[in-house]
Amino acid sequence: MFRKFVYLLALAREQHFGRAAEACHVSQPTLSNAIRQLEDELRVPIVERGQKFSGFTPEGLKVLEYARRIVAERDGLYQELTALGQGLSGHLRIGAIPTALPAVPHVLARFAERYPQIRSSVRSLSSRDIQRDLDGFELDAAVTYLDNEPLSNVRTVPMFSERYFLLAQRRQVREGATSIRWTDAAELPLCLLTPDMQNRRIADTAFRMADRTVVPLMETNSIVTIYTIVRSGLAASVVPSQLLTLVARHPDLVALPLTEPDLTYAVGLVYADREPPAPLAKALAAVAAEPGLAERVRSLTDEALAPWGL
Repeated sequence: MFRKFVYLLALAREQHFGRAAEACHVSQPTLSNAIRQLEDELRVPIVERGQKFSGFTPEGLKVLEYARRIVAERDGLYQELTALGQGLSGHLRIGAIPTALPAVPHVLARFAERYPQIRSSVRSLSSRDIQRDLDGFELDAAVTYLDNEPLSNVRTVPMFSERYFLLAQRRQVREGATSIRWTDAAELPLCLLTPDMQNRRIADTAFRMADRTVVPLMETNSIVTIYTIVRSGLAASVVPSQLLTLVARHPDLVALPLTEPDLTYAVGLVYADREPPAPLAKALAAVAAEPGLAERVRSLTDEALAPWGL
């Protein structure tokens, strides 16, 4: 039954019988027959029948929901049992909002010291995608906002506070300025993150609080692209403090704290609120909560911001 569930999950990921079979290292007839056997055992149609894969039936979606949960519990059991004799091991799957990606290595570095047998993968996702993948057991943990559009059914570990700056060409702002109001930033040609990103929705809210509505000149879902566009002089941008830790200060650029309103939002680790908690997520959360880690992230951030005069 577990094997059939694994085949079903592969089909859900790949949306194609051939690719799903290849991912499971079996022939396509083997995978197709296993899913037909699952339909017979459960006495419901799972897959919409046709010349090629075209989706799941309503019953199939319910089976898929339980399959994800059962396979995740099985994996957790294996990890717990293995840890008793050999130490914790496995594959840790992390999602992170783009603006928090620079902070993730600080946690992973300490985690790797504690658990050298665990391999990790990090995906850049929107906060909504993180909620979906945590609910669907596709992620073990994530780094995202905690107090703005907070996720549901999760446990949290605060890591740092996100602040917001205008990143612009020096010629675009008043000489000698040490900050800039959202109202004034709205008058500049701007490149912002796409609306599916929560950071963009935060910026839009701040502009509305300043009685401004902004239509950006450009949009992107990449914070690195934002820096490239600002560097080229095409537009200014609203950026989080963590972006400024990634790039060296350039003499033609200036980063100014955005004020009126002065906004900060908590960012931290989240993982599914269930009992027992997934072993890898529980271990990562324990590392993230260790004394001194949040202070280290804050100290390294301040150190990186210093050359910008911040």
